[in-house]
Amino acid sequence: MSLLCPDEYLSSVLAIDLDELQASGIRTLFIDLDNTLLPRTSDSVPDKLCGWVALVKERGFSLCLISNNWHERVSTTAAQLDIPLVCKAVKPLPFAFWHGFEKMACGADDAVFIGDQLFTDILGAHIVGMKAIMVLPLAAKDLPHTLFLRKVEKVFMKDMKPSR
Repeated sequence: MSLLCPDEYLSSVLAIDLDELQASGIRTLFIDLDNTLLPRTSDSVPDKLCGWVALVKERGFSLCLISNNWHERVSTTAAQLDIPLVCKAVKPLPFAFWHGFEKMACGADDAVFIGDQLFTDILGAHIVGMKAIMVLPLAAKDLPHTLFLRKVEKVFMKDMKPSR
């Protein structure tokens, strides 16, 4: 597995094939928050997202947010969705991923990470041996350093397009 190549590239979390994940032995979904589940600038959790989270739980998956963010918005969103949280993650460093494995009683083989950034989410997941799904960012507005990294991402991802 290339550290900088997502295992799957999708348009959004809603495009994730839960049957495929279950068939491959995945039981835990670690998910980034900002621009993966919610636009970075939004505090409002849409009904469609609440419905998706409920479906994922009904299907027997465990979920956990892993976010570099530490502001109140992250813990409020995690509480609203009733999802455990690892914040101040400092992705791509492995420590938050290891903490997530411990918190969710799982390992890299039965978990997947879902995020919108190549150099934090995908690289971090691959460093710890976990599969990683990349989704398109939900908003174009972001922090200056993230916008810079998105330009560098384009070089590595070339003409890669979401599969669905």
